[in-house]
Amino acid sequence: MPDHRLKPITPLGRDTAQTDTIGPVTITENTSMALASLATRKGRNTDVAKAAKTLNITLPAPGHASDCALWLGPDQWMVEALFATHEDTAAHLKATFGDAASITEQTDAWVRFDVTGPNLPAMFELLCTLDTRAMQPGHATRTVIEHLGCYVTRRADHFSILGPRSSANSLHHALITAAKSAF
Repeated sequence: MPDHRLKPITPLGRDTAQTDTIGPVTITENTSMALASLATRKGRNTDVAKAAKTLNITLPAPGHASDCALWLGPDQWMVEALFATHEDTAAHLKATFGDAASITEQTDAWVRFDVTGPNLPAMFELLCTLDTRAMQPGHATRTVIEHLGCYVTRRADHFSILGPRSSANSLHHALITAAKSAF
């Protein structure tokens, strides 16, 4: 009888997350986060704020990210949690937010790359028009990298890029090429 069990793979199509080091830069496919989008329903801002506070989720202001959420647009955020403990983040959020917000599972729709190393703005200048030199930890914005709509977040010691999973290989190639060119 055939075995119909599915085997999970990373956005880059591997068994384990890929890490590449080019000179002083390390590009890591981060598969440790579960994602869910959260959008406030009309007139429910106060309820959403209360529910977020209950879960200790800081919903950041425009152009920012917190340790567990990224601002996407007016009254919209991407919430992230450790996959190991919150694989079904959307269900967890729905239980607390109820009908005050529309929540959708997003984990398998996105790829996240974390980029570490010195002078990363030199690399990002080759990737997009985003002024990463001016970005402080906690800043986040949408930009275009290799014709792909991506979100770039400045973390305390690195940058995170969130891009469409269906184009993970193209985005990865762009990051590798820019790192090789910059360093």
